[in-house]
Amino acid sequence: MRALNLVTLLLIIVGGINWLLVGIADFDLVAALFGGQQAVLSKIVYVLVGLSALYQLVPFSKALSIGEPMAEGRVVR
Repeated sequence: MRALNLVTLLLIIVGGINWLLVGIADFDLVAALFGGQQAVLSKIVYVLVGLSALYQLVPFSKALSIGEPMAEGRVVR
């Protein structure tokens, strides 16, 4: 579960950096790396980033309900 969490966080970071580049420089890094927005590999990356964001809603909602330190596995006293 920890590995899946790290992979999804990495994909969300990739997606965030990609959107930053699109917003600032009108440059889609994923499309540039994988052959355009319509390329199969680009679409796979876009879908994986989106699924990663959905997956991360679970730990996010847990953090909101029980408090961030508990959700991270650390108890602060």
